[in-house]
Amino acid sequence: MLIHDLAKQTGVPAKTIRYYESIKLLPRPERAANNYRQYAPAEAERLRFIASARSLGFSLDDVAEILAARDKGLAPCQRVLDAVDRRLTDVDRRIADLLTLRDSLRQLRSEGAILPRDDVQGEHCVCYLLKAYRDSGHVAIQRGELFDD
Repeated sequence: MLIHDLAKQTGVPAKTIRYYESIKLLPRPERAANNYRQYAPAEAERLRFIASARSLGFSLDDVAEILAARDKGLAPCQRVLDAVDRRLTDVDRRIADLLTLRDSLRQLRSEGAILPRDDVQGEHCVCYLLKAYRDSGHVAIQRGELFDD
């Protein structure tokens, strides 16, 4: 099949397929007399695997390591499990970061709601909270004054 057929069949853009070939995740395809790339069904299955792993957030290095093991006739199962463990750790960290961000935004919203909205200079309004947060990481209001936690 031609590259556009492979792209249509797998949902992976032709440009990405060429990139995967350039970094050797996909083998260089055979070439027809007109120099068009020609792919076998095995390449479509390999590309589906790559796309699936990437959609789960596996790095290209992880994918390359798994495919290299498979290409050498070795079972890549432990490598896959190790990559899953790394992804889970990363996802847990990102969730924690997002929860912290949500708490910060809620705090800024709550504190900003009681500040004046007509401070053109931006010294004692919600806009100031953004600067104060950037500088300190925390902002709190007490008796109408801004101060760092």
